[in-house]
Amino acid sequence: MIPNRIKIGPRILALCVLFFMVTGISETIKASSLFQEQNNQEQTSFSQYKGEVRDSETKKPLIFATLTVEGTNISTVTNTEGSFVLKIPKDTPNKNLLVSFLGYKFKSVSLTALKENNTIILMDVSVTELPEVNISVPKDARTLVKETMRKKGQNYFSDPTVMTAFYRETIKKRRKNVSLSEAVVTIFKTPYTSSRRDAVQLYKARKSTDYSKLDTLVLKLQGGPFNALYVDVIKYPEYIFTEEAMNDYNFSIDRSTRINDRLIFVVNFSQRDEIRDPLYEGKLFIDVEKKVLTSAIYSLNITDRTLASRLFVRKKPKNANVYPTQVAYRVDYREKNGKWYYGYSNALLEFKIDWDKKLFNSVYSMTCEMAVTDWEKNITTKEPKFKDRLKSTVILVDEAIGFSDPDFWGQYNIIEPEKSIESAIKKIQRQLKKAQ
Repeated sequence: MIPNRIKIGPRILALCVLFFMVTGISETIKASSLFQEQNNQEQTSFSQYKGEVRDSETKKPLIFATLTVEGTNISTVTNTEGSFVLKIPKDTPNKNLLVSFLGYKFKSVSLTALKENNTIILMDVSVTELPEVNISVPKDARTLVKETMRKKGQNYFSDPTVMTAFYRETIKKRRKNVSLSEAVVTIFKTPYTSSRRDAVQLYKARKSTDYSKLDTLVLKLQGGPFNALYVDVIKYPEYIFTEEAMNDYNFSIDRSTRINDRLIFVVNFSQRDEIRDPLYEGKLFIDVEKKVLTSAIYSLNITDRTLASRLFVRKKPKNANVYPTQVAYRVDYREKNGKWYYGYSNALLEFKIDWDKKLFNSVYSMTCEMAVTDWEKNITTKEPKFKDRLKSTVILVDEAIGFSDPDFWGQYNIIEPEKSIESAIKKIQRQLKKAQ
């Protein structure tokens, strides 16, 4: 899912790459046994709920809404269709499900109100009236976005920074996990005003893959942590908002809201009707006072399956057509001492494989997310040599073999995909402290 610089007319788009390769069934036995054991355990000890999160007025799906069981680390997010699958241990006491989404009112739903297959959760928009003093709604949303991008040197980190981050990627066939990979990485973040790219070094990694569910394919995600890192649109505007590409979008002020006690403009953007090539649509959350992009949620407008397939698929079987059906991104920034920095991002790709001479197609989803767990100004640490850095073409499930360390992961050596990334981070931070 790593962005590639693909020229379509005068524009440069952020795109993803998949990697396919035919494999032998003999390689799948051990992994299949592990997944079967996990699936059997889940069926006996977990209750599963499926549903959707939607806007209460428009009924539109809310992408990347967060659902968390109150007082636990059980969490999940909705996909590009606003759908979710939540697994809860059967011995969990009767608690509330907490649902949140940027720019919407917080919602609490009792677990007893959830249905197994058709829970609809409606969210209300949070609208805040602007204070009369010194703040007014900009007449031109495009100008507001341009001003926000220009102020990156003023509002975001201006010093080299060393970050520790936790990265996770998942491949699913419909609802079943096929491949799970996790890693702790060190990010050598260059200043936001610098054109130099960030460097990434792998610290620890692990994986669990069941190739028997892949239609005799090894399906791999190319790019690893860079898939999440390049979603940082302030650092890498060339993947979405170049000066040239700005003119291909319509911008409008949606509303104002409060997020973490900050007054925020919600800006809608979508490609102009006369633009035929696929661009993006989504929402930008801009701090009213400082003109800082605090979050962005956007998706690719897939209008041409053939073009999308050529851009996203590196290799594929001759007897199949492969094309993406949904591509979505999210990035969140954090603030420290008046300066903002990359804190979290995720990417989601859903696609279909139409097989020749087969009645049914295969549906897969690939997700990745990365969250910064710690950072410090880089005063003395040298960036790793080129040979020690992760390449932007890395395939983590292959790279993880050389960085596996059961002692580091400790009692959490079994990957738990239903656990929230926040829960995983707490475990990782404890292990990092021990390692130091």
